[in-house]
Amino acid sequence: MNKILTEAAQKSTNFYYSDRILQHFLSSEISVVGLSFMHENLVKTGAAAALKMDKLSLQADRNPPELMVRDFYGEPNPRIEYHPAYHQLKEIALETGMFQVKWNEQWRQRFKQERNALSFSASFIFAMSECGLYCPLCMTDGVATLIDKYCSEKDAERLLPHIAANKLEDFYTGAMFLTEKSGGSDVGANTVSAHKINEKDYLLNGEKWFCSNADAELIFVLARSNPSIKGTKGLSIFLVEKKQADGQMNHLGYIRLKNKLGVRSMASAECNMQEVKARLIGQEGQGFSIMSDMINLSRLYNSIAALASMRRALIESYQFLKYRILFGKEALSHPLIRTKLQEVAAIYQANFYLSWHCIKLLDAAENGDNTAAELLRLLTPMCKKTTAEQAVYVIRECMELMGGLGYIEDGVLPKILRDALVLPIWEGAGNIMILDMLRASSKSEGLTILMQDMDHNFQSLNTEQCSIVEKAIARIQDGIHIIFKSEQAVREASAKPLFEQITQLYQLSLMVRYMDPYAESWLQPAVDYFIQQFKNPNAVLISPPSKETIENMIGWDIN
Repeated sequence: MNKILTEAAQKSTNFYYSDRILQHFLSSEISVVGLSFMHENLVKTGAAAALKMDKLSLQADRNPPELMVRDFYGEPNPRIEYHPAYHQLKEIALETGMFQVKWNEQWRQRFKQERNALSFSASFIFAMSECGLYCPLCMTDGVATLIDKYCSEKDAERLLPHIAANKLEDFYTGAMFLTEKSGGSDVGANTVSAHKINEKDYLLNGEKWFCSNADAELIFVLARSNPSIKGTKGLSIFLVEKKQADGQMNHLGYIRLKNKLGVRSMASAECNMQEVKARLIGQEGQGFSIMSDMINLSRLYNSIAALASMRRALIESYQFLKYRILFGKEALSHPLIRTKLQEVAAIYQANFYLSWHCIKLLDAAENGDNTAAELLRLLTPMCKKTTAEQAVYVIRECMELMGGLGYIEDGVLPKILRDALVLPIWEGAGNIMILDMLRASSKSEGLTILMQDMDHNFQSLNTEQCSIVEKAIARIQDGIHIIFKSEQAVREASAKPLFEQITQLYQLSLMVRYMDPYAESWLQPAVDYFIQQFKNPNAVLISPPSKETIENMIGWDIN
């Protein structure tokens, strides 16, 4: 009987233990104490992601949330009901420790210098198997950030322990309601109104168009507190608690749940708020500025979701091809297969080091490093855009590498692709990211710091490679000089190809920066691949990489 795979076929039983690239980065860039603290959680999460979460994730995806508007007796009782698998995934999320290390009062102080890196180390592995719930988890962390930074000490002491909880019954999730039909990405066109009751309490009225994690316990809402002030300057931000401090329920008025292409396991809704009780955070008119802190963190979560999706697609195709027989020989013996794996593995590494570099900068910025904060202002939209767009490409290519089997819904790749398609849209579509990069380049020192950083990173290249990247840098600098002296319309139209070139070159510089004797086995082939792209992207003759090179570039230990 013919078999699809050889008798030796095997898959990873732990996504942490199998990932040489992740393990090495964490051991190199995180303190021994911090990694030791997270080790058990990473191992547990790695096992759950490899052995348990796929089944739950597919169940939750195939049985999306339902909106219930009445109880058995016909009385109004609006609520959203989830498949049990969704709640089981939530329990696994709590067991990762991703929130405890950031928001438990004891741990957050102990690991203040690296709490984001520690948190993302666990959530990255989790997202390899479930990106639907990852959106509510992202917003929960963002809500905690705003509560910690802008709410009263009394509210922070009351609410943050619920985000740091390790039991599901005590856990609060978060959400942010920004989008309206009138505006979409143009948040300044929002019309939801806020009527003042007293100094801090308001009533919200109006419709929010895309409310993900719609029944969250804690929700930040942008609303217009002064209708005479147009644009984002007239917006304020309010905290809405599902269950108020006095025990009363706040009903958000669900209109319908969104029938989404992907991330179907979690609930996105349209909400019509009528006299919803809310508390002003900060001062009137500061809403968009305050919300930006949450949006920027969400963009990094978006990048990690994209990165995790790329990683999962890459290892699914690699684990399959490693033991697949095609035309009488091993699949990896075919040059075209190895060449494609080389490309997607190099793209993954480029995005891996950019994303984790941003996380390191976030920790540094939160601890007072102004240079890191300036650079991060530019890199956050840059990282979000490239990881989101390239995730869709990498997943699709990995699906094709598996052939028809990759297209079958019994496996994980179709769900991963559907989930990833939202990533270029969420938290600001690609054009918004380009405009944000333009603004960051004009209003901060981020671009200057980036170019200096890039020059420094490339110093370890050999003479020939230095010559290639120096020419690429010179072209970019010429482009910057010309574009930023042009009129606004020309500047915006020209910015996309410019920033995409800057992104790719900066990714290359980071791979050079993070290369050490151990990481060289996977980083050097990736660096060589991108150097060749800069040297001659339209090369006629291509030498396929060896099977050993591909194995090194994947960095996946399943033997």
